[in-house]
Amino acid sequence: MRGGTSKGIILRADTLPADPATRDSIILKIFGSPDRRQIDGLAGADPLTSKLALIGPPSRPDADIDYTFADVLIEQPIVDYSGYCGNVTSAVAAYAVDEGFVAATEPRTVVRIHNTNTKRIIKAEVMVKDGRAADDGNVELAGVPGTAAPIHLDFADTAGSISGRLLPAGRTVQLQGAGPVTATILDVGNPLLFVRAEDFGVSTSDSVDEINARGDLLELLDRIRVQGAEYLGLVKNGKAISASVPSVALVAAPSDYKAYGSGKSISSDSMDFWCREIFMGSVHKAIGVSETVCATVAALIQGSVVHEIARRGTGENGIVRLGHPSGVIEAQVEVDTATEKPVVRKVSIVRTARRILDGHVYVR
Repeated sequence: MRGGTSKGIILRADTLPADPATRDSIILKIFGSPDRRQIDGLAGADPLTSKLALIGPPSRPDADIDYTFADVLIEQPIVDYSGYCGNVTSAVAAYAVDEGFVAATEPRTVVRIHNTNTKRIIKAEVMVKDGRAADDGNVELAGVPGTAAPIHLDFADTAGSISGRLLPAGRTVQLQGAGPVTATILDVGNPLLFVRAEDFGVSTSDSVDEINARGDLLELLDRIRVQGAEYLGLVKNGKAISASVPSVALVAAPSDYKAYGSGKSISSDSMDFWCREIFMGSVHKAIGVSETVCATVAALIQGSVVHEIARRGTGENGIVRLGHPSGVIEAQVEVDTATEKPVVRKVSIVRTARRILDGHVYVR
């Protein structure tokens, strides 16, 4: 299924062996990993299309479906369960309706998704027609051709799901790059480590390919990423235990630029801040939904790196707009900042999803 700007393979968990090693060996074969082309499997040789959703009945009473996510690495024999994907979550919501995990009611059905990676509930509203998740609609997503029916996702319950704290290192922390680097680490959605693009010589006019060509920069950012992972409890024996969590986000003030792929002009007036996510060693061609959750919340927390570069008045109307390589994504965000420790009340994003194929996959 396509979910948002990602594509994932959805498997029923009970069709796979219970033994984790055997299960992951089969998953790697289904995806065609490890091989940079994934030529002998179903995945698409891109981190955004090498994603897995394992589905089962709910294991807690306040949920309708269990969803376990994994990034399946392309050139390494690794199935990484440490994070989750908000884009794929929209596909899971539609799948839950179509497969009868929740009673389908028109015009919309609420699906309570238990993400087992974080042990948190994500609430989804799925448009329904004739007993199935609706395909047709007028929602257009940057990075996805055409339009489709909206799926509303609320991630407020994911705050602190990895570290137990929204701000595990405070509003800013000093990390070590070529010199001292001011960063903010935020744990909501999927945790991100935010740094200023200008501190690394990255211009807002730099393309995805131009940034990806700077191997020294990407290596430096990964070293900083590992330092941030320590605050999230994701470092063991000096090494990060996840290739994807946290990602590093380069942020800057709103700026004009050309959209990745289409060359469409993106205006600074259409966004509240500029952001480039470094996902598994390269620039994300859009931005993950779970990372959008994190970044838009950070924009409302005074003293954070993101708040300091964001447009003045960001979020006053309840909407935060983030400029990513393919365009602009919006989130409805409510953060209670009246106390010393901010509280996330709401962070909702609209996605779309579509079933592309169902059937049997033959495993070598």
